[in-house]
Amino acid sequence: MFIDQVTIRVEGGVGGSGADSFRRESFVPRGGPDGGDGGHGGSVILEADDQLATLTDFRYLAEYRAERGQHGMGSNKTGRRGSDLRLRVPPGTLVKDVNADESIGELLEHGDELVVARGGRGGRGNASFATATNQAPRRWEPGGEGVQRTLELTLKLIADVGLVGEPNAGKSTFLSSVSEARPKVAAYPFTTLQPNLGVVKLADYRSFVVADIPGIIEGAAEGKGLGHQFLRHIERTRSLALLVPVDDPDPQETYLQLLGELERYSSELALRPHCLVLTKTDMLGPDDAPPEVHAPTAWGTFAISAVAHQGLDVLLEALWKRVRQEPRGGPVREIAEVPDQAGREGQDQEEAEAEADAGHGADIGLAADGTRLDDEEEWWGGEPL
Repeated sequence: MFIDQVTIRVEGGVGGSGADSFRRESFVPRGGPDGGDGGHGGSVILEADDQLATLTDFRYLAEYRAERGQHGMGSNKTGRRGSDLRLRVPPGTLVKDVNADESIGELLEHGDELVVARGGRGGRGNASFATATNQAPRRWEPGGEGVQRTLELTLKLIADVGLVGEPNAGKSTFLSSVSEARPKVAAYPFTTLQPNLGVVKLADYRSFVVADIPGIIEGAAEGKGLGHQFLRHIERTRSLALLVPVDDPDPQETYLQLLGELERYSSELALRPHCLVLTKTDMLGPDDAPPEVHAPTAWGTFAISAVAHQGLDVLLEALWKRVRQEPRGGPVREIAEVPDQAGREGQDQEEAEAEADAGHGADIGLAADGTRLDDEEEWWGGEPL
């Protein structure tokens, strides 16, 4: 079963509490506090794995919690840190926080990682609170709670070319003819029930990925048919191929209808570069020409027969050249003017300072001389205690 959208709940591990302990042994009078700090809780991390193609694994288990940190112990022993919980997802997964209604990030390449729930911080033991005026503190800190989130994972397949067309337009036949993919092909509508990916291999070790989604019918953007459920899988393509069969009663109207459904689903998707492909030319007579379709916004028009392998080489070479020109996931946009060297250096310095401030946050302050304070150091008059 093809699962491309799930909702899960994740929780970082609770941090271990600090210890309230005093050194007790022979011949050591007034040993003083020796309570160690608790260990930090583990975090929940999503990791992209190209061996996966769906989100099926998350359908049967919806709650995930990382390991908690160990409590601190006497003799200044720090508790063990909780292990991180790594969840594998297919590349192309978009992560959204349901409660905050905001996107957290996306994982596009194999090995990409995204921390979605950080573990709680370990509490300090009483040894950390000892001072010259309070040499026997009873104070200790409990471990912090881990971050809790409800996430919506949405898979958008990563392909170079997306095939768009009505049911029985010849999309699956085309995919099976130009790649090793074997989608179901039959003479009835909605044979394709889930997206299919195929790798097209050309000469000189060139290749690109083609995505075939279920057929688009009129009203698909409003929920009719099956194609609307999978239009998200062609949002990241570099180019689209709109397939119209030559035996269509009105090829011009079908072409405009496909463009209209793309526009109603996403205005950005409608701006994606596309070509027009007239399919099933083997059904024409020897003296018949393909129907004329006015497509001023298409970057090319091609006539093919996937069954007879006619016109495929020309189309594939044109698609290869086109996907090499287009950025993934959107139309070609103007590149901003590159600042001069001095401007870049100033910008880099500002970005570095902003990242440093954001990375330290509330856990780090500044001494009077501008020296940063971290969790394990205190500064007084510029000299460490």
